[in-house]
Amino acid sequence: MKCQKCERPALVHITDLTGGKIHEKHLCPEHAKEYLSQPSNDTAGLTGLAAALAQHMAQKMQVGQASAELAELDQQTCPVCGITFYEFRNQGRLGCPNDYVCFWEQLQPLIVNIHGEEQHIGKRPLRSPRGAERRMQLIRLRREIKEAVQEEDYERASRLRDQIQRIECESA
Repeated sequence: MKCQKCERPALVHITDLTGGKIHEKHLCPEHAKEYLSQPSNDTAGLTGLAAALAQHMAQKMQVGQASAELAELDQQTCPVCGITFYEFRNQGRLGCPNDYVCFWEQLQPLIVNIHGEEQHIGKRPLRSPRGAERRMQLIRLRREIKEAVQEEDYERASRLRDQIQRIECESA
């Protein structure tokens, strides 16, 4: 659907109920911001609370800036497992425990929203911290072995494979 004031796509849909009549507006983000921020004839029929809400929404609508920030954030990569934030958003799964550290700023509101807390409260895991270190090392080595194969450095890949096997035998 196109914006009622220009040819861009209408991403904001506003339904006004004034005088018992329903008025629908389909606007692009720029025209929606303009519409919501102006206390003109369009918003004159709104109550004080609705007008305040409309102005608040207009202030928060900075779509261009938000999309640029998201594009920059999507390029952020974990140094251990190599997963990008974009891959996490698409898959819904993190690559390794270090991702919680790398993406903490973005994950924290999500964790609080889902669990109500940002810190785990309850029993401690039976596994030792040393086990976590081994898993992190295995993740890193597996990523390196993939890179070595892609670069056709088979000698390095075989050394990495042997190192992975040694670590897996130690933990078994």
